[in-house]
Amino acid sequence: MMADHLPPALLEACVVVGASSEKLREVNQSTHNGTSKHLLEPEVLYVLVPPFISRPQTKNETKNEVVRSHGKKQRSFLRKKREQHPSAAATLIQGASEERRSEDVSVPKDIDLMALPQLCFPGGLQVTNEQRDEEFHFLVFTDVFGNKTHGVVMQCYRPIVEGTSVYQNGAESFKLSKLFSAYSFCIISKYPYFKALKDCLSWPQLLLQVLSCLLQEQRVVLFSADWARLTLVAESLLLYLQPLSWQHPYVPVLARGMLDFLMAPTAFLMGCHLSHYEEVATETNDLILINIDNGSISTSCSETLDLPEIPAPAADCFTQRCRSLQIHFDLDQCHHASCTDINEQRTQRRVWQQNLNHDIQRITLELIVNIFRGVNSHLNYEHRVFNSEEFLKTREPADQLFYKKVLETHIFHFFLKDRLNRKMDNFTRMELSTRSEMQRMKAMVEVPRRPTMQEIQARRMSSVTENILNKRLGMSLPNLGDDQTLSLQRNTLLTRIIMPDPALRMSPKCIKVFKLPDFPASLSFHSVQSYYSELIQLLGKAIFSVQNENSTLLARFYYLRGFVNTLCSRRLDALSDFQNLYKTDTAIFPTQLVTLLVDSLHRDERQQADRRPELKRLILKVKTENEKMSVQPDDHVKKFALPRKHLHQEEFVRCVQECGIVKDIATIHRLFDALTNGQQKHVDPELFRVFYTFWKETEVEAQDVNLPSEVIDHLDNSECVYKLSSCVKTSHGVGKIAMTQKRLFLLTEGRPGFLEITKFRDIQEVKIAFAPFLLVRIPSLRIQTSGRTEVFEANLKTETELWNLVVKEMWAGRKMADQHKDPQYMTQALTNVLLMDAVKGCLQTQRSISAASKLAYFDKIKHEVPMMVPKTTSETLKHKINPSLDLAEPQTVHVLLFTPGQLTCNDSEGEMNPKLWVALSGGRVVVFDAASWSMLQDSIQVGESQLNCMLALVQDQVWIGSQDSVIYIIDTHSMTCNKQLTEHRHEVTGLAVDTRDQHNSQLTYSCSCDGTILQWDSSSLKVKRQFHLSCDRLSSIQIHDGILWCCCSDSIVELKKSGTPQRRMALPDDLRSMLSSFSSFIVIPERGQLWTGCADSGELCLWHINNHRRPFKRISLTGCSGVTCMIRVKDQIWVGCRGRSGVGGQCDGQLRSQVLVVDPESHTVAKELQAHSDSVQTLCPAEDRYVLSGSARRDGKIAIWKVE
Repeated sequence: MMADHLPPALLEACVVVGASSEKLREVNQSTHNGTSKHLLEPEVLYVLVPPFISRPQTKNETKNEVVRSHGKKQRSFLRKKREQHPSAAATLIQGASEERRSEDVSVPKDIDLMALPQLCFPGGLQVTNEQRDEEFHFLVFTDVFGNKTHGVVMQCYRPIVEGTSVYQNGAESFKLSKLFSAYSFCIISKYPYFKALKDCLSWPQLLLQVLSCLLQEQRVVLFSADWARLTLVAESLLLYLQPLSWQHPYVPVLARGMLDFLMAPTAFLMGCHLSHYEEVATETNDLILINIDNGSISTSCSETLDLPEIPAPAADCFTQRCRSLQIHFDLDQCHHASCTDINEQRTQRRVWQQNLNHDIQRITLELIVNIFRGVNSHLNYEHRVFNSEEFLKTREPADQLFYKKVLETHIFHFFLKDRLNRKMDNFTRMELSTRSEMQRMKAMVEVPRRPTMQEIQARRMSSVTENILNKRLGMSLPNLGDDQTLSLQRNTLLTRIIMPDPALRMSPKCIKVFKLPDFPASLSFHSVQSYYSELIQLLGKAIFSVQNENSTLLARFYYLRGFVNTLCSRRLDALSDFQNLYKTDTAIFPTQLVTLLVDSLHRDERQQADRRPELKRLILKVKTENEKMSVQPDDHVKKFALPRKHLHQEEFVRCVQECGIVKDIATIHRLFDALTNGQQKHVDPELFRVFYTFWKETEVEAQDVNLPSEVIDHLDNSECVYKLSSCVKTSHGVGKIAMTQKRLFLLTEGRPGFLEITKFRDIQEVKIAFAPFLLVRIPSLRIQTSGRTEVFEANLKTETELWNLVVKEMWAGRKMADQHKDPQYMTQALTNVLLMDAVKGCLQTQRSISAASKLAYFDKIKHEVPMMVPKTTSETLKHKINPSLDLAEPQTVHVLLFTPGQLTCNDSEGEMNPKLWVALSGGRVVVFDAASWSMLQDSIQVGESQLNCMLALVQDQVWIGSQDSVIYIIDTHSMTCNKQLTEHRHEVTGLAVDTRDQHNSQLTYSCSCDGTILQWDSSSLKVKRQFHLSCDRLSSIQIHDGILWCCCSDSIVELKKSGTPQRRMALPDDLRSMLSSFSSFIVIPERGQLWTGCADSGELCLWHINNHRRPFKRISLTGCSGVTCMIRVKDQIWVGCRGRSGVGGQCDGQLRSQVLVVDPESHTVAKELQAHSDSVQTLCPAEDRYVLSGSARRDGKIAIWKVE
């Protein structure tokens, strides 16, 4: 039976709890004897489990069925009586036949019937002499894995039936007693059934204290006189912690017989009746006692709470937000006219409730984001390491104790796992969207952490600078280092978040309502099946109505219909619905249910599924996913610790990356050579400790620079002091030489002042000069600056050689950055300089300068690589960006896609910035803000294979074709990939959209390497047409004037609307003999021209569209060994090439490649642009103003070119 394979339904079970008939007879008898007060032990009477309906029975079954007095059949289960524990005994309800057989109950495995009776009657089961109203309370059961099951309990009172019978008018009835016994009906479900409690937000300070206790994993007990309120408040508190998840025992309702649970030594969250408050407070220690009813909080040993509080900036922001909430409907609506329409009033209340829910969720999430902002900056994703010591240094001293406690908790550990897995949840989205502009700019380049001038000014204004510095100077390792940078950013950010309240009050999207058909009066099998059939029909109509409008709603309808089809054993229909769901929203795809469905298919059903390609693909996909899930992912989290054994090169790389000093592997290799200095092949752990210590001390010194305001006024806001000399004598007076990323300046002694020495880009010469003094020659550093006749000279004594290396490296880095329009050169030079300083400081030998010089990378390569780029390149190149910034090694840029601002501004009041989408190796997609060229967020993972093509659609989607034959669809609002198209059987190589008019813009084409071309309705995500092109390898497609053009390895093919070839341009014979192939093409319809390029040929071929036998012209491309890509921008042809040895050639072991701009009128190369140090992989236009080029992994950069 399929029902045996189904996962838990919406309702897991219905349990009836009360007193046994024997106990009730005893109570009735004692009442006659004068006893008045009765408190009984509750027992499980009945357990009902799905499907709650009676199926058609055989004659034998009917004959043996006990017909109940009310005449209706229902499927119920009696629990066998257990002699060991009376509460688990099952007894017949009064009036039922005692001859009924007992049978085993198929109870869900995570429902404990032993403890349930006490939880249904936490105050005990009472027998009263009066009828009482129904009461409700809520239960939550948590298993050892943290999975929750929810329960709703209704208590009601029914009269006790006496054992005597009375005959009236020939009918038998039972005599009722004057006593009433309590019964509980407990409905158990996997899903929550209550709304979050909002009133606790009226006490923000109390709520902050409670959340602080939970974040620090204390033993927390809630008290209330209302059983229902306990669970509501407890569930609300856990919701407020999201995305952090409570990992400890959680029992929101404790029966009076369970109070010993409070003696548990571990952290927990439990709830008790208020009547037990004094007992709990006096008999247990170290508990946090929270009285919900009067809003008080204390400990079991004190009236006050002595725990670290939530950091003040986050708490203040939260408090202000709570005070701005309008949590009372009548007060919120008092300025509106009274509504006389009851339906309209209900609608107003529902909208108000939705808005309030949305605001509360955002406020509490904002609190968690503000508490843990900056955690990501101290994660090493490759090695799954969290550097807790470094994170603590970024927190305020007053908050250190709070963070030290929280960082050791289980909930924070699981939170770290999600961060290391790059989980794109609401926390990540809010953290990204609320970053300050400075944080966004810092995301562009990987700069060692130092305070900027702007941050120094802000720190000074806070009036706590001196106190902070004095405390920090007294810190011992490993608590040395950067303390204020991120903290100040965080404070600035909180101020910014508090002010623009309208930004918070974003109204949620309108909620759609789907009306269920009326429930059947009878729960017979045929009635329920008829109900399901009607529901399936309604869902089919709903799917048809939203098919081209709302993909999110469409996915939910597919999910529901698939679930209902599963209940009706319509397995193939259910699989078809889940296949459509998989294409529409993979985030809610029920892999486990579909697996059970597939396993339950009968042989004939499996054969039918195999004959339907879409179902066959779904079955294969589910099988593949299950195989992946069987391999446990590596989700451990490590804390950084200094090594205790010798480090060989590979271990040294890992250790340096883990401690966050530098990620780039090539730089770490140079550091390894410097520390080993060409001798031993390993680094001693003590040497590494000294090196790490010196690095951190250098950070502290730079952090503690207290520049006068007069000096700060001369510097840019973004400048940071990276190195400071001792007090030396110079040609400009006595003082300290300071180095920023832009210049050298002198901090004069006596009256502090600023004297600029030089900007790095203005340096003409740097050298060491020697002045004779008595019998010795004293070294000094001389710097010649362009535009100045005088030479700056400084007597740096023992620091001279190091400063000579430092200034030369910064000079070379600045020249490279300016010439190549690539700020990362300067970033790398800064890192090299700081590493030199640390190597010199930790070695303390005569060879320390020689060792440090191994890190002077740019100063060396300037003699090998021309620092001056050609004039044409310099004038055309605007900027360079590095999409592999957060990775250890550069990655190949496979595809680029530029999307204009309006692509994502449909639901936004302001215009969104344009975006640059970058497809890197291994299915990684990185997104940049194309206005500032800053990285918007961590990469989006779409599969694990190479990505070949990208396409932006007006429905706020980005389609990505992959080598694994899947088309992935990214939602540009949520920035997540939750849709997949799996109709292709081979590598997806091309995407195109027909944009001639609004109707045809919905038609999207995709192709795969085997020659399959699919035409899609991009709204419904369904294939409208399919045709196959016979060719060697189909690599790309384009649409011009409604005509589809295809690039195959051996030909360029124009297709008719029917899909049959209309004309074919075959690869020229000479290129065919070279085993070359077409790599790209451009159609110019108004000229009647076709331009083609080949992967292994350094020339372009021009064809007349009407004469497809041979090209009429060939254009030779100097220095090109093959064409990789071509695009048309304005009236220019831009060509990406693979370099040829000797032309720019092989330089520093890297292949120099070009981007060529060709004039289509003169058929000549107008510009030769020296783009990258590896082959150009992709070209992308940006609004006809810019062209972007991406290169292979040895370079891995993106160049942004101006279009004239």
